[in-house]
Amino acid sequence: MKKTPEKEQNKETERSASEKSTAALATDLPQTEVSEPEDPMAGLQADLERFRDLALRSQADFENYKKRAAREKEEAIKYANMALLERLVTIIDNFELGLEAAKGEGKQSPIYSGMTLILKQLNDLLNENGLQPIEAEKKKFDPNLHEAIAHEPSEFPEETVIRQIRRGYRFRDRLLRPARVVVSSGLGK
Repeated sequence: MKKTPEKEQNKETERSASEKSTAALATDLPQTEVSEPEDPMAGLQADLERFRDLALRSQADFENYKKRAAREKEEAIKYANMALLERLVTIIDNFELGLEAAKGEGKQSPIYSGMTLILKQLNDLLNENGLQPIEAEKKKFDPNLHEAIAHEPSEFPEETVIRQIRRGYRFRDRLLRPARVVVSSGLGK
């Protein structure tokens, strides 16, 4: 007989022992618990689907972000002059007060005529850039456009604007400044 090296005999012995222990384990366990190993392709396919879904969601989120950023940028550009116009409106108020004082000298006065012309040019420029004055007198009181500073009895129906104390303005579709008004409380008793 041919002698096999000792190392090979040990390996064969170890192999047969491990096969016997695996077989013994399999026979000891109920058949329902022994299952075939999970298909690696099915696991990879599930991961692929999950990552594909994640990629599509991320892409949609990024597209929404780009649209929102573009809309916010457009709006910022559209309303960039709002702070400047707020300051200009205050200057126009003072200019109108000066015009009323110049009216005391007479409407034929060169100062009054010049100031009227300048005010018209200023208002035209502001209108071209989206600023519109709010007409308030004899209109129904609207808390979105008017700021009531007093109520007075008058012949006008209740909640009607009697006088405008300070003109209000809209800038494009936003309220720049509400009109300060006196509102009718109806007929006095």
